[in-house]
Amino acid sequence: MSDLHIDDFYKDAALILIRLYHAFPRKVILYVDDVYGPDTPDDFGLHSDRHMACFSAMIWLAEQGYIQYDTTIRQEALDQAVLTERGFLLLSSRSEMFFGVEEEDTDLPPSVMEASRTNIAQLRLVLKESSSIMVKQCVHTLLSTK
Repeated sequence: MSDLHIDDFYKDAALILIRLYHAFPRKVILYVDDVYGPDTPDDFGLHSDRHMACFSAMIWLAEQGYIQYDTTIRQEALDQAVLTERGFLLLSSRSEMFFGVEEEDTDLPPSVMEASRTNIAQLRLVLKESSSIMVKQCVHTLLSTK
């Protein structure tokens, strides 16, 4: 039996890291809605459990040193969010995983092949494939990297 909340965490973490990599080195407002999607608070103004799980994933990534931010905007966003040095170097490093085309199977230039072997490229690829198993494997490997 799969723990769906853990699968959701891995997907959220991947999307959060990708969004901040695309903005790097600029600090941005990172909205939960941009990662998880729109949420309609209930009659009391409380967000859904899924929205709060995504927000908590943002906070957890910051607590673990992958991202940093100045302040939260209610429970909707992180203000002035950016990858830390640790997060940037992790994503831009050559990956130990490879979910793409094998080198001998392509006529791509070496620079393009090398770029496709980075952790960020692998993360993009597994999200594009929409396989929760591949996303879990990829993010787990990244977060296990010291």
